[in-house]
Amino acid sequence: MTDRLSELQAAGVAIWLDDLSRVRLSSGGLDKLRRESHVAGVTTNPTIFAKALSDADEYNWQLRDLATRGIEVEEAVRMLTTYDVRWACDVMRPSYDKSAGVDGRVSIEVDPRLAHESDRTVAEAKALWWLVDRPNLFIKIPATEAGLPAITATLAEGISVNVTLIFGLDRYSQVMEAFLAGLEQAKANGHDLSKIGSVASFFVSRVDTEVDKRLEKIGSDEAKALRGKAAIANAQLAYERYGEVFGSDRWKKLADAGAHPQRPLWASTSTKNPDYRDVIYVEELIAPGTVNTMPEAVIHAYADHGETRSDTITGAYDAARKVFTDLEAVGVDMADVIATLEREGVEKFETSWLELLDGVKKSLAEAAKGIGQPGRAAKGNARAAEKAGGDE
Repeated sequence: MTDRLSELQAAGVAIWLDDLSRVRLSSGGLDKLRRESHVAGVTTNPTIFAKALSDADEYNWQLRDLATRGIEVEEAVRMLTTYDVRWACDVMRPSYDKSAGVDGRVSIEVDPRLAHESDRTVAEAKALWWLVDRPNLFIKIPATEAGLPAITATLAEGISVNVTLIFGLDRYSQVMEAFLAGLEQAKANGHDLSKIGSVASFFVSRVDTEVDKRLEKIGSDEAKALRGKAAIANAQLAYERYGEVFGSDRWKKLADAGAHPQRPLWASTSTKNPDYRDVIYVEELIAPGTVNTMPEAVIHAYADHGETRSDTITGAYDAARKVFTDLEAVGVDMADVIATLEREGVEKFETSWLELLDGVKKSLAEAAKGIGQPGRAAKGNARAAEKAGGDE
């Protein structure tokens, strides 16, 4: 049989899983994906944890202990989620060691309610770094305006960062600037740059969802012909900017000091439109030095019928620019698209976080009363979180 995932990896794409749960950990499922499906990293978000924590049996003992100790709900959520992430870091450690610290990373996100508060985001990032206490951890910080200085400050502390919720090219350029500044400060602070990692999570399918909605509303033949093209073009042009920044003299000085580049990570890669090929956001975004984080279903779909070409990005820049020109011509305001997606992205994760807190609060209360299945109360919240969008 053709090992399509191995071919994808050989083309320069690191395959990461966009999911985590204690069931996946205790069953050995994550380790199996690492060993058999070339999975080299894990991403999580508040929605993923809301789903995972709806599994009563796997979390019962810890919920009982937390309830017995009288732990407040927000601290309980940190204890529950960092336990899983620490375990996942240990599972992925062979990939981390084999890749000299480039892969084998597991991400945990700061409280999304802090997305517009720089100092509190940095403090939360440091707390999560201490709690998990594994070198292959990534702290996820959203690429909001307030998130940019937090990214720099966190990296300056020697803490590895996954920058999330990137939708637009200008914001992506700002993220790379924040990364370079952070490494320069880390170097000045005496940190070993070879130990600091980072990825920039550039969201894909959500762009098509928003743009396609606007194209349908415009309704012309020219508009409808552009459906399903914006997201890939956006990501391709992001990779062009990546090449420019990480080909610069400024970057070379950091690389000479041992730094690893901040790889583009394609997030939100499951197709939301059933009319589109289920692996389109993998096949059309193949290039060296990239990461693609996928739900398990997309990983298996690619293993079954994905088509790997050596590079589907670097020769497509002119065509991608034409897509943007054509979108503007039919009346799509991409600046407004990006602003809408960033705002909604933060709001969705805030909603999932609140639902997670509510579910854990109820579970702790049930555990304190000695009810044997404390996680059952969280199931409705997990279903609501799933509607809010669970991709990276």
